[in-house]
Amino acid sequence: MNEAEVRSPRFTGSGWLAFPALKAAYKHVQLELEFRPEAWDGILLLAGERDDLQGDFMALILHHGFIEFRFDCGSGVGTVRSTQTVRLNEWNTLTVYRHRWDAWIQLNQEKRVEGRSKGLFARITFREPLFVGGPGNTTGLERLPVRTGFKGCIRHLEANEHRYRFPLAPQGDAANGFDVEECTADRCSKVPCSHGGKCLTTGGDTAVCLCPLGYTGDLCETRVDLQVPSFNGSSYLRYPGLADTSLSWLELAVTLKPTTADGVILYNGHHSDATGDFIALYLSSGHVQFTFDLGTGPATLRSENPVRLGEWVEVRVSRTGRLASLEVEDDPPQEILAPGAFTQLSLPLNLYLGGAPSTDMYSPKMKTTASFVGCIQTVILNRREIGILAEALGGVNVGNCGHACEARPCGDAECRPLRDRFTCRCRPGMPHPCPAPDDNTILDGSAAKQNVGTQFERSVPSFSGSESYLHYNDADTMRRIISYRVDINMRFRASSSSGLLLWSGRQADPQEQRDENDDFLALGLDRGYLTLAYNLGSGEAVLRYNLTRLDDDLWHRVRAVRNEQWASLVVDSGTGVSASSPGQLRQLNTDTGLYVGGAPDIVRTTGGRYTKGIVGCVSDLVLDSDFSVALSSPEQATNTHSCIP
Repeated sequence: MNEAEVRSPRFTGSGWLAFPALKAAYKHVQLELEFRPEAWDGILLLAGERDDLQGDFMALILHHGFIEFRFDCGSGVGTVRSTQTVRLNEWNTLTVYRHRWDAWIQLNQEKRVEGRSKGLFARITFREPLFVGGPGNTTGLERLPVRTGFKGCIRHLEANEHRYRFPLAPQGDAANGFDVEECTADRCSKVPCSHGGKCLTTGGDTAVCLCPLGYTGDLCETRVDLQVPSFNGSSYLRYPGLADTSLSWLELAVTLKPTTADGVILYNGHHSDATGDFIALYLSSGHVQFTFDLGTGPATLRSENPVRLGEWVEVRVSRTGRLASLEVEDDPPQEILAPGAFTQLSLPLNLYLGGAPSTDMYSPKMKTTASFVGCIQTVILNRREIGILAEALGGVNVGNCGHACEARPCGDAECRPLRDRFTCRCRPGMPHPCPAPDDNTILDGSAAKQNVGTQFERSVPSFSGSESYLHYNDADTMRRIISYRVDINMRFRASSSSGLLLWSGRQADPQEQRDENDDFLALGLDRGYLTLAYNLGSGEAVLRYNLTRLDDDLWHRVRAVRNEQWASLVVDSGTGVSASSPGQLRQLNTDTGLYVGGAPDIVRTTGGRYTKGIVGCVSDLVLDSDFSVALSSPEQATNTHSCIP
């Protein structure tokens, strides 16, 4: 390679260019730089007094994506750090100004950031070459937080009004160089990506557009009505990270159709340099793998069988503390315990689906860094379905999967993919169940018609609010309701602002006056807010969750726990509220069984506490965290319908 030909150098991470030592810069230096980074870390520029970095020096480095200017006039290092990260694979501009002890930097027109060096000395002596793109032959790099070279291109460098020419002398200013090639990123000037698309050069002589969500085509010129996203190997979708929402437990379900045997399905990390906690769901040689690290080492689960390419598959991951399990379709679950003593997971970075902007973000503990190729139709996180397209903060090169929903068969209702088929879901405010088009028919990919009732889960009941309920009186259910402790975990959605969700009480003789201290347990909505009321025989306790209204026709998960007299409510993994009942009695004694969604003659049954049942659906009811109440087979079902999911 003839470095003399290099006009705009691209550095590989191990290369550098050396220029003569800075002159007349001991008191004052102003640098201007245009660079295009491909990695979050690297030494951009280094100059100093000695080749072992002892004594005076000045360094410009990329550290975790931030620009840091470090300088030492001989009595202590001063550091100035940008407040924003650089933009990867795009041109960035940087101005650095130092005068004696003081310095400021400005990255991409953001506000200037100022700093100061320590001690009495104000001059820097420069005897060593000015190294650009890497540390050159400098040793003693432990004084810097980054020791590798810069990876990416530099097309403009100016110091104290001298504009450097990058070819080797005599054609240019460089005295020496190593492992430097011509930057091809400027090919992008010939590729006019539209609609905000970003140009990226590939290994060969070509450049491609990375199209934002909703656009496709070579130049992002075609608008596309996205329904079920497909990923082509250079695609990803970006979401807010899990942050601290999954400290102790995580549930994840993904329905996907892969077309290649390797690829990252979902990734969320802690640090941009790929250290710290992370979760990763990916395909490796056709097997589904889930790797996670709580901070004391990774644990990996691997499906027993490879998935079938080109077919829909549901993957479920569950994690409680250090214990995790992985289920693929109907295969038996795999389980593993993470090493070490840490049990909590913190993931402040963005969550990525189908790939990521840079493979440098991935933990090296994963078995692949390839991007996913195929379709992803649903992601359910901690029992909440993510709006794959509606909730994305951004995305690149996402196309349509070729699914029946793309024809908008549900009219005004929402088309929800169900593998190759779909169901129609009502918009808020429409009645339950809302009419699907074509006289309650459901179309699949081949446009075959089937009756709604047989097509989707009968097990999700919907309630109309009046004389509409399920009733249970079996021993397994009642043993968990009538005791010193009850733990109710349920998922529902409601369009009515008030209504009963659950009731268990005492039968009253019609002739007798009801005893106001009869035992009961009631969970329901009151003017949009979740309310838990109970009486153990010595006085009523009422606990109201005032932090969020739940009458928005969206799915919510609630947990109601009563332990003797004390009780608590949590909604959608939010903050909990608690209360305590009066008196000495600690056990609930009821004999009506358990009503779900409403109750017969509700005003009399609930002693006037409720006048109607809920208008909406209940999809999950789990007692004591291990017993799932069979919503599809109650002892009695009155005026209930199938919920359109």
